[in-house]
Amino acid sequence: MRISRRNLLALGMVSSLSIFCWEATLGAKPKDQMLELYGLFVDAVEKVEANYVQPVDRRELLESALEGMLQNLDAHSTFINTGEWNQFRRQIEGRFGGIGIQVDVNNENGRLQVIAPMVGTPAYEAGILAGDQILEIDGQSADGMTRDKAIEALQGRPGTDVKLSVMHDGSDKAETITITRAFIELPSVLGDRRKPDQSWDFMLDKTKKIGYVRITSFIQNTTSELRKALEQLKDEGMRGLILDLRDNPGGLLSAAVEVSDLFLDEGVIVSTKGRNTMPKTYNARRDGTFEPFPMAVLVNQNSASASEIVSAALQDHKRAQIIGQRSFGKGSVQNILELEDGRSVLKLTVASYYRPSGENIHRFRNSKATDKWGVSPDKGLEVKLKGDEYVRWFIGRRNRDQLMTKKAQKAVAEAKPSPEKEKDKDAAAKKPEAEKAAPKDETKPAEKPKDHGTTSTAPGSFVDKPLDKALEVIRAKLNEAAIKQAA
Repeated sequence: MRISRRNLLALGMVSSLSIFCWEATLGAKPKDQMLELYGLFVDAVEKVEANYVQPVDRRELLESALEGMLQNLDAHSTFINTGEWNQFRRQIEGRFGGIGIQVDVNNENGRLQVIAPMVGTPAYEAGILAGDQILEIDGQSADGMTRDKAIEALQGRPGTDVKLSVMHDGSDKAETITITRAFIELPSVLGDRRKPDQSWDFMLDKTKKIGYVRITSFIQNTTSELRKALEQLKDEGMRGLILDLRDNPGGLLSAAVEVSDLFLDEGVIVSTKGRNTMPKTYNARRDGTFEPFPMAVLVNQNSASASEIVSAALQDHKRAQIIGQRSFGKGSVQNILELEDGRSVLKLTVASYYRPSGENIHRFRNSKATDKWGVSPDKGLEVKLKGDEYVRWFIGRRNRDQLMTKKAQKAVAEAKPSPEKEKDKDAAAKKPEAEKAAPKDETKPAEKPKDHGTTSTAPGSFVDKPLDKALEVIRAKLNEAAIKQAA
């Protein structure tokens, strides 16, 4: 029987796929069974090309078949074509055009979900929240859309708009939000508030000398940014530190290992194990480790991947106490396997992360709430935010993160004690003891104790219960240390 040119081309395309699949699964199935299955695939391609109601592009057909095959494995394995591969590389380098959003596929319902909007990006400013479900992108349904396809749709030329239909967590009504894409290039290490010169102030409690650092994602320059912030805090006399990894969707494994290594001088940070990969263990080194100080780490249900590696390592080595809510449970390793001489690739899940204790981090499809996965707060340190509390915290955090206007900068500067006020303060301190002990005017209401700054200081006032708990824990540790030193 004569084979048509069209069928020969289809067979040739599938042959290259067959060779790859045969090498990847060598010994998994008898050769004749594999050839029979490949024949089924070729037959299906021929029938679709010949009978589908509209003409189909053969490459698109094959790419769709690859995507379907990988999507059935897990949400993180996918085929990336030439255009997508270039975008993917820009993203992990921390510099790309888009709206500044991290997305993933929810294991429970298969819907596209926002892991975290990156601070200061168009998505962040537009009010996109971690946990939001994306129903449509520019009028196209997001049902069944892979993570990488979603990224392709969301990214684009700066200045262009993308329209999203989103469902906020706890809501039953979709909201349409139009966002203008921008060139995304942001630092990943932030503080709690800005100084008048717009730089970050990393010292949260200036009396107790407690520092506060937020890591929003793990990219190539995260470690150098964090080291710089820690050196600044060290110069200011830091005695304790709060590391905030809430809403951090993860990023590079290398960055997670490097960040952990700043606080650990020995022992396992993380290990990886897979069915057909060599086990690998990443260990801490003494060089470059900061001296021990009381430390707390904040995580929530949106802390994933690299942020879970860091928090798990610090928890298992008892270097820090974990506060907040149980993390996301994304502990799988994806390898990039080249196809077509590097013009396209497979991003394939090949292993899982394991904590220093040996416990699993990843939440598999059949995982239950009672199973061990992710990172849970230490005993007595779970602080959950209800849906409305999370929204208020997110909005308050977003408002405080924004660059201050000139009016706000002036207000902050005016709030600082003037030299005249400082002189008056010194004079009051030198008053005779009898005058100091004079009875107070009881007709005036007593002054409320000043808040530490997480709930009432403008701009961007908000309640942050997990951070309040972290401050409480660090202050208690410092007090214990002071009592022991005095004894």
